Amino acid sequence: MRLTFLGTNSGNGECPAVYMTDRGTIVVQGKIIEDREALGDLVNLAADETAVEIPQELLPFFPQR
Repeated sequence: MRLTFLGTNSGNGECPAVYMTDRGTIVVQGKIIEDREALGDLVNLAADETAVEIPQELLPFFPQR
């Protein structure tokens, strides 16, 4: 899989960021959610999945269909 950078709201080159893959999917870069209560709110989280937190300011970088 290859990633194409779409954008960030960070001025210092660190996370968070949004990417498009060559498979037509979106990848987000953000803070790993480790709070067990928050993780418990996720629906159907598979063993090979995780969740990351991103600010709403990144939403404009998501492609529109």
